[in-house]
Amino acid sequence: MSGKNVTEVRLADAEGIAKAARILESGGLVAVPTETVYGLAARADSAEAVARIYAAKGRPDFNPLIVHVAGLPQAELYAEFSPEARALAESHWPGPLTLVLPRRADAALAEAVTAGLPTIALRAPAHPVMQGLLAAVDFPLAAPSANRSGFISPTMPAHVLASLDGRIDMVLDGGATTAGVESTIVAVRADGSVEELRPGPLQLGARGASGAIEAPGQLASHYAPGKPVRLNALAAESDEFLIGFGAVAGDCMLSASGDLTEAAARLYACLHEAARAPHPRIAVAPVPEEGIGRAINDRLRRAAA
Repeated sequence: MSGKNVTEVRLADAEGIAKAARILESGGLVAVPTETVYGLAARADSAEAVARIYAAKGRPDFNPLIVHVAGLPQAELYAEFSPEARALAESHWPGPLTLVLPRRADAALAEAVTAGLPTIALRAPAHPVMQGLLAAVDFPLAAPSANRSGFISPTMPAHVLASLDGRIDMVLDGGATTAGVESTIVAVRADGSVEELRPGPLQLGARGASGAIEAPGQLASHYAPGKPVRLNALAAESDEFLIGFGAVAGDCMLSASGDLTEAAARLYACLHEAARAPHPRIAVAPVPEEGIGRAINDRLRRAAA
């Protein structure tokens, strides 16, 4: 942390990306847009820089971080890729898929990135700003969501500043993100099987996780707006801010047409609005448990926990 009281916001153009790269090289923290949510980036090969992520977020250090890489060749420096893992990377990278794989013994990364686990979470993001930043530096980037731990994930620069202003060096402003929920996380096991650790934009049909924390976003209480949240509400009670979907009209609509992709993109914006509203409680309309609706409901259940 630079000691500044205000976090600089820079447009994510060539000059902004170049400045962000210089900040990261020196061990600083930069919030960067990805196709899912804004990530809080630091160089993953520096224990001091990674420690700054945990300090800025107030994040429990048993919760591992996703390491963002330019692509498969860079990822292979840090993890053991089985044929199954390589096939997934070749099919879905760059994109919103995080692979949890055995960490290579010679992986030159900060120990805190993996929270002491023998595995590492890797992703090659598709967002042009994050791709530009990864191309501008010669190290991978640890980048959890750019918010205080347990708070709502950010899908625009204002959301980042709401909980991290003054705690990080810079925000690269790339506008609103598109997918709106964090990446799908899967672990590729020794027997070649694939286990889903966190639902997200990609539907791989993998079996569900066993429950031990192996990857980000698995804490039972997460994405919290700081108020009680009631799910599957068909109407608001007098003291509730209602997040609507489809036929259930609310104070903030996930999607009036019942479109799950639109609902995912708007989920955190509605939760941020609900958190700022004067109502002491939040109600959320039912969202179908299908496709990306599984990821939406996963985040809502953790917000309500």
